[in-house]
Amino acid sequence: MPIFSPDPIDIKILEALQANGRITNQELADQVGLSPSPCLRRVRHLESEGVISRYVALVDPEALDLNVTAFVRVRLDQQDDRHLEAFELAIAGFPEVMECYLMTGESDYQLRVLVRSLTRFEEFLRNSLTRVPGVANVTTSFALRPVIYKTALPTLDT
Repeated sequence: MPIFSPDPIDIKILEALQANGRITNQELADQVGLSPSPCLRRVRHLESEGVISRYVALVDPEALDLNVTAFVRVRLDQQDDRHLEAFELAIAGFPEVMECYLMTGESDYQLRVLVRSLTRFEEFLRNSLTRVPGVANVTTSFALRPVIYKTALPTLDT
């Protein structure tokens, strides 16, 4: 995918939408200094270019009693494409896995897992993750509390 080069107005639009995805087009236009029609055209262009990929609601995990965040490092017994693909397909079906990254270094993958309790994490570990074929080693660290949590990407000064 080619890199998109936003101009200063695009950056203002992206910053405003990342802060509030439900802002009206009129409010957005006012914030970025455009009239509504050109503002909407720019938003549609950012969407069509894939810069804006979707709109979501951010839900507070504690409101749903999801209080345990675990960072899980997974090493596979083999790292060929077939085994990597099989692992990725398997964990995509686990709702507890919020993020998964293919890594360099000691582990093949790093997961961020969100569950209600340590008991639920143990169940996830024993009944789901370690049953995925090819999992050789799992190491877990638990988050005590978030220090920084951002959903908005940094925007570049142009």
